[in-house]
Amino acid sequence: MVDEKFRMDYYRMTGEKWKVLQGLKQMTGSPALRFLFYSRHRGNVFCKILKRRIKNRNGLEFELDNIGAGFYLGHPYNITINRDAVIGKCCNLHKGVTIGQESRGVRKGSPVIGNKVWIGINAVIVGKIIIGDDVLIAPNSYVNRDVPSHSIVLGNPCRIIPCEDATREYIRREIGLS
Repeated sequence: MVDEKFRMDYYRMTGEKWKVLQGLKQMTGSPALRFLFYSRHRGNVFCKILKRRIKNRNGLEFELDNIGAGFYLGHPYNITINRDAVIGKCCNLHKGVTIGQESRGVRKGSPVIGNKVWIGINAVIVGKIIIGDDVLIAPNSYVNRDVPSHSIVLGNPCRIIPCEDATREYIRREIGLS
């Protein structure tokens, strides 16, 4: 009934392994968990209806097709992700994040985001760029260029600061990244 990706999402959000009764109880108080559960169960008509209700109420404009396991929604409100964007495992998104495409120019396309990336409140990531693994994107940052692994990104225009273990203490309860 519960797929492996959702089990990893659930573990990252709660710190516990999925158990049906306990999991359903946790989901009653968490729109983020409910949204992830309904999104990962795409074939079920009932789940589609409930997911649409949460999407409309919370301003969530994205699907989980190109999003890896262990996805964490810190505050599930007003998040927009382009359908062509790719997001790796163990990534955190927070309120107001926009991940979009550029429609023209040298960066025409959508971003590819690596594993263990923490994206802060109201950050904007646009264009055909690659964001490496273990990257922290600070709140209110505007990212429109490639970011190497092990970096912190700040501001607008974005400044990239190399930092080994950039997401330490930000990405909790990691899952296997093999």
